[in-house]
Amino acid sequence: MSAVRLLVLGAVRRRDRAHGYQVRADLESWGAHEWAGVKSGSVYHALKAMTADGLLLAHETTPSTTGGPPRIEYETTDAGDEAYFGLLRTALSQRDPRMDVLAAAVGLIDDLPRAEAIALLRQRADAMEVWRAAVTADLPPGTDLDTWGPVGEVLGLWLHTADSRAEWTQRLLRRLEAGAFEMADDKPGRDR
Repeated sequence: MSAVRLLVLGAVRRRDRAHGYQVRADLESWGAHEWAGVKSGSVYHALKAMTADGLLLAHETTPSTTGGPPRIEYETTDAGDEAYFGLLRTALSQRDPRMDVLAAAVGLIDDLPRAEAIALLRQRADAMEVWRAAVTADLPPGTDLDTWGPVGEVLGLWLHTADSRAEWTQRLLRRLEAGAFEMADDKPGRDR
């Protein structure tokens, strides 16, 4: 799954109709160029590729006031909305998506109804719990990972990662359950 694809679809969708510079500026204002590697070229490439895939519809607008070529504005198609929500739901419910993909999904989480976002994050938490149990299932009782050398460090890394991600997920769940963020079903006229 591509964080760029998710972010670009989300940015276009949030504006209803946007040209590449607006999408790029929005993503830069979110810091996505740092945490997701979203560069100018990747934004324009994604816009063109998703237009070719039928996820975006391109509209030529009036010529640039600086004498350049006409700007192209993009809007999501029904297939684009379907792809966007599929990517968003998958990233939020998986136990271990790439960090840039998870960050993109969390940044766009408010495009979902609250109950759905909570349900997806619970799926993520459940999957992480199952995975953590599988990592330790074959360890003898009372195992001291410090005595296992480098292998113990590897297992410790995985367990620490599982625990910290589970803790973060539970925190986000508590915040959503307490009413944090204005979610899609809190916004008048916001469809999904």
